[in-house]
Amino acid sequence: MKNKNISIIGVPSDYGQRRRGVDMGPSAMRYAGVVERLEVLGYDVRDEGDIQVKRDNLIIEQNNKLLNLNDIIKISSELGNIIENVINSDRFPLVLGGDHSIAIGTLSGLANKYKNLGVIWYDAHADLNTPDTTPSGNIHGMPLAISLGIGDDGLTHIRGYAPKIKPENIIIIGARSVDPGEKELIKQLGIKVYSMHEIDRLGMTRVMEESIAYLKDKQVDGVHLSLDLDALDPLYTPGVGTPVPGGITYRESHLAMEMLEEADIITSAEFVEVNPILDERNKTANTAVALMGSLFGEKLI
Repeated sequence: MKNKNISIIGVPSDYGQRRRGVDMGPSAMRYAGVVERLEVLGYDVRDEGDIQVKRDNLIIEQNNKLLNLNDIIKISSELGNIIENVINSDRFPLVLGGDHSIAIGTLSGLANKYKNLGVIWYDAHADLNTPDTTPSGNIHGMPLAISLGIGDDGLTHIRGYAPKIKPENIIIIGARSVDPGEKELIKQLGIKVYSMHEIDRLGMTRVMEESIAYLKDKQVDGVHLSLDLDALDPLYTPGVGTPVPGGITYRESHLAMEMLEEADIITSAEFVEVNPILDERNKTANTAVALMGSLFGEKLI
């Protein structure tokens, strides 16, 4: 990474879904040694602390098919402001979640800086649902669609504008649980997807080579990595809220991070959906931090 200054922002929000515990994800990753691991690699790491998330709303708010809408708008707006400030301070934003709805805020802050932002969505899910297609009402299944300007106006227009990203600048890696409405949107918008079929067939090396070349060909001015720990097989990341069998392996994920580091294209990152309540001895958080190590230049030898 060219930028040796990293700012860590914790977003302890579980409002994007129904399972409690993912709000403790930032603490679990800190406990797993993220700051120390990156400092050993020569980075100046500044822990900016956590966004304040109110905890009195213990009952999931039923709002048609947008659960906890107002809370998520507030959190996303605050996170977007923080991300923009971090970038303006010439620091690399590293966001620790929290469920994947926090990406709405992350991308809203990045889009002011990067006018042609590339996005690598490393996830078992496409997160392209809308209020019309969602089977659950969980907003953590909508952040990519929202960032494309599709969905509730209160979410799509966070920080006053939409869309935040372009469909041709997105690459989804690891998809294996995609809802019918999401499949239609992928086809309609021409979003590039490497499902587990392509990863199995081509191998992770070729998938990453093609992904990196694709984004460079689009002449993006920055690349955001949004990594959901459920992209990996539950064997390696048991502490996630929506595990899907048949995922990416631990070693394949390290290879992907190593290749991104070698390409030197990542300008921001977030690691989400670590749920310590569902975990085994902090295994998922440890995996997340190990992957961060590879992303920021840690070598086996």
